Amino acid sequence: MEPIPSETGISDETADSILSATRTSLGDALRSVVYFTPSSFDLLYVRKDLYPSDEAARARKAQLVQLERVGFAERSARTEIAHGGDGPDIGPYDFTVRFHEDGFVVRALEGDAGVLFTADSMDVGAFRETVSAVRGTLRGE
Repeated sequence: MEPIPSETGISDETADSILSATRTSLGDALRSVVYFTPSSFDLLYVRKDLYPSDEAARARKAQLVQLERVGFAERSARTEIAHGGDGPDIGPYDFTVRFHEDGFVVRALEGDAGVLFTADSMDVGAFRETVSAVRGTLRGE
């Protein structure tokens, strides 16, 4: 993928840290990485064998980002539901993993920023490690 100017204002350092975290945790199973805000997104990485062009990849990821932006609005409601009621507390919302027949879509949010990454079918335990590293980057740790 050719580098394109940032639409979100993400720094090169933050983008590199996010890519390092996802590549280290997921290796060759990683398909794509997207950094997004409530109003824009940057496609940080797309595996070369997936799309015929950068434009095709960006168009497909735009659809995915549009669906996943709902996370900014639902995060507090999910946390409230997890703590409410008379039953056991399941804790605050952490991250979302969407299972598909041939892979996964994972969404992690921190403040007004989020990261989506897609991966081939694999052990889901690696996602927790990846999200933890991504969140640390988004918090500036």
